[in-house]
Amino acid sequence: MAERDFTWRDAERTIVFRAGALGDSPEILGSGIWERFELLTTTRALGAAPVELAARATVVHQVEPGEVPYVSAGIIDRIRNPTLVALGGGRVVDTAKAIAAVRGGRVCAIPTTLSGAEMTSGHRLPAGREDQAPHHVRPVLVIADPFEMTTLDDRRLRASAMNALAHGAEALYVPGANPVASLAALRGAELIASALDQQPGERDRPGLALGALLCAYALGETGFALHHVVCQTLVRMLGTPHAETNATMLPRTMDMMRPRAPEEIGALARALSAEPEEIRRRIESLGGGSHRLRELGANPNRVESACNAILQRSEYKDTPEPPAPEELRRMLEDAW
Repeated sequence: MAERDFTWRDAERTIVFRAGALGDSPEILGSGIWERFELLTTTRALGAAPVELAARATVVHQVEPGEVPYVSAGIIDRIRNPTLVALGGGRVVDTAKAIAAVRGGRVCAIPTTLSGAEMTSGHRLPAGREDQAPHHVRPVLVIADPFEMTTLDDRRLRASAMNALAHGAEALYVPGANPVASLAALRGAELIASALDQQPGERDRPGLALGALLCAYALGETGFALHHVVCQTLVRMLGTPHAETNATMLPRTMDMMRPRAPEEIGALARALSAEPEEIRRRIESLGGGSHRLRELGANPNRVESACNAILQRSEYKDTPEPPAPEELRRMLEDAW
């Protein structure tokens, strides 16, 4: 089945997607530019990997919790060979991308979540090194094992899937939207919704992982606007967790986009097997129910500052008919 076992060569990038790909990673990395590499990972991710992967690395770097600019700044001076393999979630992959951007290196991403970081060149830069990166980095090799990408418990997996769904949703209506990205986004959304409608023990995990991959591909080709600006800013300023913030805000941002991009949101609703006017309830159902920022430990004293920061982001203007400050504040109040 081509959708469940494939190697996709996309310009300078190669994506290997198949069950067991993590176990095969030492073999996949066994030649060419990957004969010598440094490994960035976490204890959890490394525990699921074959021992040969760490054994083949010249150095293994543990990626500690924290924001990517500070985590990458803490590691970058220990990197000798900027040919990097990132095994882990979005924070690990983005840390490797940040370091490679400054050091002129390359990245292989082996994702263990549905973050989508492996498919894009979007990342922050090491603190204090922002002016040293001539360009951002997109991984040139992706080793995607669908079963390793979907190991979270059902509650956290649904939140992670909402982050993935948001990638495809936003790709539909930004100025960089195009037919190829839209087709990938809508197919990805369909696969995500279909998998989440199933019982956890019967879930189509390859379908869910592929849906996340396709949605991330779409966003990587188009850029982002309202939803990502809102969520990125809330995470940084209110201290809320990334995936859960996306699960909280996506029903609201898509409802806000419905009158602004009716054709695109209508297509998204159909991919999710819903009517356009039901899109908020449908996304809430897929994400495991209605969520609130206060439940995520958000700092209430920074909401107004976060709202102002959202309005100042340049990507906010890529939203069709960007919401006025009052409308944005009402949405954040609704999410509180």
